[in-house]
Amino acid sequence: MTVIAFLGAGVMGESILSAMIRGGQDPAQVRVRERSPERAEQLRATHGVVIAEAVEAVRGADVVVVAVKPQDVAALLAEVGPAISPEAVVVSIAAGVRTSTFEQALPPGTAVVRVMPNTPALVGEGMFAASPGTGCDEARLRAVCDLLSSGGRVVTVDETHQDAVTAVSGSGPAYVFYLVEQMIAGGLEAGLAPEIARTLATQTLVGAAALLEGTGDEPAVLRRRVTSPNGTTAAAIETFEAEGVGAGIRAGMRAATRRSAELSG
Repeated sequence: MTVIAFLGAGVMGESILSAMIRGGQDPAQVRVRERSPERAEQLRATHGVVIAEAVEAVRGADVVVVAVKPQDVAALLAEVGPAISPEAVVVSIAAGVRTSTFEQALPPGTAVVRVMPNTPALVGEGMFAASPGTGCDEARLRAVCDLLSSGGRVVTVDETHQDAVTAVSGSGPAYVFYLVEQMIAGGLEAGLAPEIARTLATQTLVGAAALLEGTGDEPAVLRRRVTSPNGTTAAAIETFEAEGVGAGIRAGMRAATRRSAELSG
């Protein structure tokens, strides 16, 4: 059974941890280093994992998941680097930290995979984009992808694309939630009760996503099928275009891409 060490287990770290356990990982073979004693006890009680100090957690581990804040990565790697097995793979979900940063801080040849997850991993519908470092072979990359797949879908991308990934899927759930917020607000303005407006907007999102996934058709094709000439949908889409909604979304994604690049240094 694979031994996995989690260095940090905040919201995203815990979501990945719990997904791996749901996927069949033995919690007794999961070691977690968590600074807060209260949080550590909560993780132990909820998931049955082993709580350990950082060096103890990584010693002999097959996979080391680094899930701390980016500014804490350097000090953590200096602490645990000598204890990481040469055969282990280090998986980073620390936003914006490049694989080269890990490779320079860890023993030569250490396998590193940088991963951009997103919050739907909390419900097993996450999107993960994995980028291997120079020391990561195909077998270890595949093993990491298999582990992550218990929390959603996984793609591999060249690390040069991670800023764009961040803008599309990393930050993407917030765009969707923003759209749903506005749909609910529009329903309220039209006189709907709050719970009805929320149900209508939420299920519309769920159904549209299922249709997009199930048919394999392009979103523009599906949109046109719903948009009758001079109908209600056409009136809404024309207004969106006139108000610059589409251009605003694309501009926002460019801003997210730029900010991701800035954070990466």
